[in-house]
Amino acid sequence: MTLQQEIVGNAMQMAVVSLQPGQTVYCEAGKFLFKTTNVTMETRLGGPSGGSGGQPQGGGPSGGGMGGMLRQAMGTAMQVGQRALAGESLAFQYFTAQGGEGTVGFAGVLPGEMRALELDGTRAWFAEKDAFVAAEASVDFGIAFQGGRTGMKGGEGFVLEKFTGRGTVIIAGAGNFIDLDPADFGGRVEVDTGCVVAFEEGIRYGVQRVGGLNRQGVMNAVFGGEGLSLATLEGSGRVILQSLTIESLANALRKAQGGDKQGPTGGLFSTNAG
Repeated sequence: MTLQQEIVGNAMQMAVVSLQPGQTVYCEAGKFLFKTTNVTMETRLGGPSGGSGGQPQGGGPSGGGMGGMLRQAMGTAMQVGQRALAGESLAFQYFTAQGGEGTVGFAGVLPGEMRALELDGTRAWFAEKDAFVAAEASVDFGIAFQGGRTGMKGGEGFVLEKFTGRGTVIIAGAGNFIDLDPADFGGRVEVDTGCVVAFEEGIRYGVQRVGGLNRQGVMNAVFGGEGLSLATLEGSGRVILQSLTIESLANALRKAQGGDKQGPTGGLFSTNAG
C-alpha cells in the first residue's frame, strides 16, 4: 500500500501523510506534529525488522513460544543498544488509522527541506544521523557504523542511518537540497562532512584528510573552516547534499549571541561547545 504524503512549506517544511484504514507509519520520537483523532499512537523501543510491518515478531504460536519471545527481546535490546551508541532516539512512535482515513503531520528539527524516498527493495539508502523523519512500516530502519579504515583515515568515525525494504521513507535536512550523481563529475566528489544528507547503496562513502602535512594542508585545516577532513562520494547513484550544516548554524547563533570564539582561524581551533 503506497504511502500518500505531501511535503508542504518553504523554509521549514513538514510532511502531511494520509493513512488508509489499517495503514501504519512510524517516526523517530520528536518528529511528530499532529494527527486526526482516529489515528492511534503507540511508542515502542524496537523498530521494524525483516519486513514485519513493524509488528512484534515471534510472539504468536508460530514464533516458538518463550524462545520466540526471547529472540524478539534480544533483537529489540540490540536495536536499542545500537541506537544508544549512535546517539539516536531510543524509541519510535507508530501511527495507525482506525475506522477510516487518517492524517498525520511530521517535521524535522532544523529549518530546511524534506524529501520522500521510494524504496523498491533493490537498493538501500543511507542517511546522516538524525535525517530520518518517518516511514511506512514496511521500511526497515537500521544503523550503519562507518569505522575501520574509513574512520582511521579521516580521524573520526561516522554513524549512518540505513533504510531497506519497500515503501516510502521521509528524510529532512538543513537549508536547501541539491541532488547529484558523482558519475556526472568524473566519478567522485568531495564535500564538507556536514553537507551529506543521504545517498543510495552503491555509492562508496569515505573520509579523507584536507591536504597533506605541509604548509598548504595546515592552512586549509586552520584557516579554511573545514577542520581536518572531507567526505568523499564515489561511484554512480543518487546523492543528496544540504546547503546548511549544523556546525555552521551553531557558529552563527553563537556569534549572534556574542559567544563566537572561533576568531579568524575557523575549523581546527574552533571551540565548539557540545
